[in-house]
Amino acid sequence: MKITAPPSVRERQQLLQKLLQESPDKFEQYLELSSPVDSKGRYLSFDELQYRVDKSVDAKLVWQFVKRARQNQLQPVVSLGSPPVECQFFLTHTIQKACSQVDRYTTNTALELMCSKIGEQKSFEYLINDLIEDEAIGSSQLEGAATTTRVAKKLLKQQRKPRTPDEKMIIGNFCMMKFAWEHRDEDLSLDLIKELHISGVQGIQDDKYYPGMIRDTDDVEIVNEIGDTVYTPPSSQGLKNRLERLSEWANIQHHEIDSNDFLHPLIKAITLHFAIGYEHPFYDGNGRVARSIFYWYLFKNKFAAFRYIAISSLLKKAPVQYAKSYLYTETDNMDLTYFINYQCDVVIRAVKKFRLTYEKHLENMDAFNQWLWESGLYKQLNHRQRILLQVAKNGVVSYFTTNEVKENLSCSYNTAARTLNELVDLKLFRKEKRGREWAFSMLNKKEIIRDWKTR
Repeated sequence: MKITAPPSVRERQQLLQKLLQESPDKFEQYLELSSPVDSKGRYLSFDELQYRVDKSVDAKLVWQFVKRARQNQLQPVVSLGSPPVECQFFLTHTIQKACSQVDRYTTNTALELMCSKIGEQKSFEYLINDLIEDEAIGSSQLEGAATTTRVAKKLLKQQRKPRTPDEKMIIGNFCMMKFAWEHRDEDLSLDLIKELHISGVQGIQDDKYYPGMIRDTDDVEIVNEIGDTVYTPPSSQGLKNRLERLSEWANIQHHEIDSNDFLHPLIKAITLHFAIGYEHPFYDGNGRVARSIFYWYLFKNKFAAFRYIAISSLLKKAPVQYAKSYLYTETDNMDLTYFINYQCDVVIRAVKKFRLTYEKHLENMDAFNQWLWESGLYKQLNHRQRILLQVAKNGVVSYFTTNEVKENLSCSYNTAARTLNELVDLKLFRKEKRGREWAFSMLNKKEIIRDWKTR
């Protein structure tokens, strides 16, 4: 993966001087291109812009006018690296839209409202609890874990011990996300960052990850698929101090209305994601920690729906674009806009997917409840049986185990087993042995309806 770095300030100034001396009549043509975004609203890097400008103009000179337009509107965020460089960003339409979407659909209040619209609230909670696993799985796959989502979900549901490094990574990421949720009320600190790393990587390959140990050498680098170095982190000297300063910045309430340096929590969460990836405090596992801290910050600021929204599932579909968003920022004077804008685009799609899951569930539940009532079956089911039948019909869970039902319905093991076996007796579910435990799954709907018509 290679990108074309933007021309230096000196080269741009020389080109501008040459234009004014030799072709002053073309100055106005370049001036018309003086905008932070292109005609389609895109915040292009030089790597992208060079292929999108008209052949009648010099891309490097166009870049001079674009950069000048951006400099007047960039907002400072935080300083990173050694020596420290101030990160800045431009508020694009995509960033504004993403902030609006998370405010409308992902806050604690929004999640409570979504649940309240569903009469059988527990069935929706069961459905979204299944989504909690998706970020851990997607993050593992993004880091190279060779497993399918179906196999990974089975591993987590069965709660068996992992047998391979890939399975250990999935369990580790799941533990890391759980840690982020459980510690959401704490302030960020160097210790919290280290503990987050330990929760996710300990026991995988300790001689590779060094759980919780901040690197004190400069022999860490990021290489591409052919072994070329694409990124070398800042010096390890002073790294702990930089992480402490980053933590202090994270703990400032920038989202308060009266703040002179207002930052939406989503923008700040994405900045923390970038900062950990950039500083690279650990020998390995930095990407996982960075994404977990993104979630931790949103949890801390009452965006609870992000427990069920998986950004890594979308990032892994375009890993090159994810990597380029880092590189574009690093090669353009730490302009964070590229990274924030890309992440906001991913967030918009992830929130939409979450909303569609909810709306589909609501629609399916209404239709299914009508069938249950008309068939007379509804009156014969207790509330736990209706929940499991509804979840099974939606196809979110292909089979149930007693332990899984016990956890999701917050009931005893015996109650969970009895609920499942009663559904088998009613000829709604089947049961079969899988390994050492029984697995329960719903019969085909046509079979259920046919059976009930013959009674």
